[in-house]
Amino acid sequence: MTVPCRVLMIYPKFVQDSFWNYTEACELVGAKYPAAPLGLITVAAMLPKHWDIRLVNRNTESLTDADLDSADLVMIGGMLNQQPDFLHLIDLVHQHGKPVCVGGPDVSSSPHLYADADFQVIGEAEQIIQQFVAAWESGERKGVFVAEKFKIDVTLSPMPRYDLIKFDHYLFIGVQYSRGCPFTCEFCDIIELYGRVPRTKTPDQILAELQALYDHGYRGHVDFVDDNFIGNKKNLRILLPQLKAWLEERDYPFEFSTEASINIADDSELLQAMKDANFFGIFVGIESPDPETLVQMKKKQNTRRNIAECIHKIYSYGMFVTAGFIVGFDTEKASMGQAMIDFMEKASIPVSMVGLLYALPGTQLTRRLAKEGRLHEGHDLMKVEQAGDQCTLGCNFDTIRPLRDILEDYKAVLGHVYSPTAYAGRLSRLADMLDRSDRRRDLPDGDIRKRLGGIEGVHTIMRALPEVREPFWKTFVEVAKSNPGALRYIVMLMALYLHFGPFSKHVIREIDRRIAALDDMPSVRATELVPRTDLHAV
Repeated sequence: MTVPCRVLMIYPKFVQDSFWNYTEACELVGAKYPAAPLGLITVAAMLPKHWDIRLVNRNTESLTDADLDSADLVMIGGMLNQQPDFLHLIDLVHQHGKPVCVGGPDVSSSPHLYADADFQVIGEAEQIIQQFVAAWESGERKGVFVAEKFKIDVTLSPMPRYDLIKFDHYLFIGVQYSRGCPFTCEFCDIIELYGRVPRTKTPDQILAELQALYDHGYRGHVDFVDDNFIGNKKNLRILLPQLKAWLEERDYPFEFSTEASINIADDSELLQAMKDANFFGIFVGIESPDPETLVQMKKKQNTRRNIAECIHKIYSYGMFVTAGFIVGFDTEKASMGQAMIDFMEKASIPVSMVGLLYALPGTQLTRRLAKEGRLHEGHDLMKVEQAGDQCTLGCNFDTIRPLRDILEDYKAVLGHVYSPTAYAGRLSRLADMLDRSDRRRDLPDGDIRKRLGGIEGVHTIMRALPEVREPFWKTFVEVAKSNPGALRYIVMLMALYLHFGPFSKHVIREIDRRIAALDDMPSVRATELVPRTDLHAV
């Protein structure tokens, strides 16, 4: 008789000081963390049916000695922003005398950092996880399994093990439709990990996954975690009408968000199809308003267009935009900070994830900087004592532009964009353009976002942050009168300010500290004061 393997899957903690770690907004509706660990529960579905699998998410629950002691094998997966806890967990598991298998994007990008693990699964797991299983069941207790890049047929990817997660812990649940992106952005690691030919699941697969969520009783926000949802437009045009029909048959249990490139605004038919399929939000990587900088970073899809008008067009289809911006590119001008502020205001983008340029491992940018002798030693290691994520800690290379100027621009952008008055003003202008006139206003029963409410939710936010009282209340009243169909999204974005407001102040304090250090040591190159890492210090 085959003896089942008792597997403990662990999802490491994300670094606490991060733009993406908005637990304050989650707590408003009783959730503990934004998103569930989709990658781990997908890998769990690839393991033998007779194996006994448990999952502990360190962002939502405690890991106990009993958890570790009861396992035959520990499997850990994670991203760069989880690296400090990830490396800590490998040591902890070994202290309990258990073997550990690691995988995920950070392991695939920087396998040398995870050399202490007993097993490494490098690349997309579907192709090689069975090799690992066979090795384990034959008695091997060490090994490295490397997948051939970009060869996975995602139509064969299994249904994630949704039964392993606690739905009430999360603000939203993710599904994955595609992998890869057709563009060539120099700083991006997606094309290095998943390729430039987007591979998609079938409509039947996606609808089956949504049906599984529905059958588990989940209702509410579902995020398509694809790095570029419109990377394969041909296949997407087939999926969206079927998604619309599925929703209609079940009285719209879900509404969706995703990430897409700005060229989505060129396709009115596709925007209408996404509107019909109940999409309400899109994250767009804008990075910079400067055309020369966009050309240098090879983000050609953002050039030769009026980006603000593109954003406004998306709003006209009832979907709001959150966006990513980066400060620290070689071609930036002295006026970059003000130019970025002016653009954000013109586009009326409420939430902007603004970061310092960070050379991600394995990217074209990292290879170029290494060739130019500008890449810092240990560029891919996040030291646990550093406060922040790679966006706020950057730059991990010698900058062309004086680092002090970059930091001043970064501070100026954050200081303006997350001032309560500016934030509320962009919300008001967004509401003027966000056409929700033919969308249903009521959320389905069971959607935890119902707990946020209208006036009550705003009062909760204002009690927590008294400085927002006047501008937020003014915006709330205006939107309630002029565009009530958009009101709950405006309140949702106000709730996110519970994190972004205080966090931006924290980042500004850190930037001020770094600027002061630069001023106190004028003889040292500015770039030398970027937080450096030493591979031998681990």
